[in-house]
Amino acid sequence: MNKSFAKKEFKKFIKEKGLKFTSQREKVLDEILNTKGHFEIEDIVQKIKNKNVNVSRATVYRTLNILKEIGIVTEVIKFNNKTIYEISLKEHHDHLICTNCGKIIEFQEKEIEELQDKICEIYGFKPTFHRLEIFGLCKDCASKEDIIQ
Repeated sequence: MNKSFAKKEFKKFIKEKGLKFTSQREKVLDEILNTKGHFEIEDIVQKIKNKNVNVSRATVYRTLNILKEIGIVTEVIKFNNKTIYEISLKEHHDHLICTNCGKIIEFQEKEIEELQDKICEIYGFKPTFHRLEIFGLCKDCASKEDIIQ
């Protein structure tokens, strides 16, 4: 899914819901679609605020919820009272999350995917989607921990 397709899907969805495609929604949509990597909703609020654009926090939240509902944005994790999001325009991947510094490492591992498929097959389970998040210490934090001990 590319950005122009995502924008068309967004416009189509809000029209079907009887909502308007306002300039404020468009600014929020553009800001989110142009965000690289993982983000918190406050990152988007701050970027819009820094551009002196008049968009309410509620509009940012509502727009993000629409993007989640149509699958353009994915809630990656809830950790330390923060919700982290990412744009769903790239291939499936899993996450390693550092519980110390919050660093998120994306990875793809064919063997893990195959094992998950095999497990589903064994149990007669038909998966619709999955996500794998492994929490622990990243290399930098683990080495600092080793030094302290």
